[in-house]
Amino acid sequence: MSVADRPLDLEPPGAPRRPPASSNFELNSWIFMRVSGVVLIFLVLGHLVIMNILDGGVQRINFAFVAGRWASPFWQVWDLAMLWLAMLHGGNGLRTIINDYAERDQTRFWLKMLLYVSAAFIILLGTLVIFTFDPSIG
Repeated sequence: MSVADRPLDLEPPGAPRRPPASSNFELNSWIFMRVSGVVLIFLVLGHLVIMNILDGGVQRINFAFVAGRWASPFWQVWDLAMLWLAMLHGGNGLRTIINDYAERDQTRFWLKMLLYVSAAFIILLGTLVIFTFDPSIG
């Protein structure tokens, strides 16, 4: 192999070699952010229009209103999709920010662990509330 045939080495001498990326995680993450953003716009704007304009405004919202709304599987799925997509979209964005700004590997690791645990907790708690909501309490 001649010198002209060898690939260019852009790393400084002595720099550690990075293994080639073996997955498309970042590409899939980027695509997810775009798709989930568009879906969230539809879900959130639909939610705001229905709750604030078509259903009489926020003064009408109380326990009985939520109980009646969540009696329908349609609204359970709508609210669940909003919760899951918002948490995953926001968590993915925050993961990117942590990767960009946390300089130390250990700091990056613990910040992302805190993010993953808190996002999973909120998703789990919200899902349980939506599916185990008991309208007879109120």
